[in-house]
Amino acid sequence: MLSTQADFRAALLDPQAPTPNGVCNPGGEAASKRFDVYRNNVAVSLTDALETAFPVVKKLVGDEFFHAMAGVYLRAHPPKSPLMMFYGDTMPAFLEGFPPAQSVPYLPDVARLELALRESYHAADAPTLAPDALGQLPPDSLPHVTFEFAPSVRLVQSTFPLHSIWAANTTGGEIANSPQPTLVTRPEFDPQVDPLTPEQGAVLTALKNATPLGTAIQAGGAGFDFGTLLGLLLSRNAISTLKT
Repeated sequence: MLSTQADFRAALLDPQAPTPNGVCNPGGEAASKRFDVYRNNVAVSLTDALETAFPVVKKLVGDEFFHAMAGVYLRAHPPKSPLMMFYGDTMPAFLEGFPPAQSVPYLPDVARLELALRESYHAADAPTLAPDALGQLPPDSLPHVTFEFAPSVRLVQSTFPLHSIWAANTTGGEIANSPQPTLVTRPEFDPQVDPLTPEQGAVLTALKNATPLGTAIQAGGAGFDFGTLLGLLLSRNAISTLKT
């Protein structure tokens, strides 16, 4: 009897599973060795995809730990799409619940940032807001304006110095000692990564949730300088349109 597609898939990701029914050599006996080679190749390919997607995570934990972790992950989270550029979208949540990774508490946030970079790279293009667009609006309408962001914009909240952790493991540098929500944009062809203050992160979160400008700014606290955040967003082509 031939195995079902579900049985074949389950056996493919379980190194202890027997060769599925119907997978035979020309003589009719089970093609165990050939299936084992195929099964190993699948695991290696998925591990390679995870290494490509999460290079800083790999650097932080080391090759041996990453390969062992990838083996656990790929069997619990098989691909949902044939496009490997999307594989690993559940890695941040997996790391939060993976006991051996608890000694590196910022690892899930690093994975979120690397995932955000990949999503930003593959996001659709969008119109860019003119630098003076906000200044052209009637002053009494400004508190009611809402922002629409480019599809490539991502905000990764973190209680850790996320940007400097990521940067120290990519281009070098010192690690900050304060939280860094991190902005990912794609002003041209490649994503850019910028650190924000917690106050900027709170205001940007509100704006991304379509909160009117006058209310969103309050999330930054008394004396919040919106001009600095606005200048960064405009320089990164992050804002697509304004709605009044």
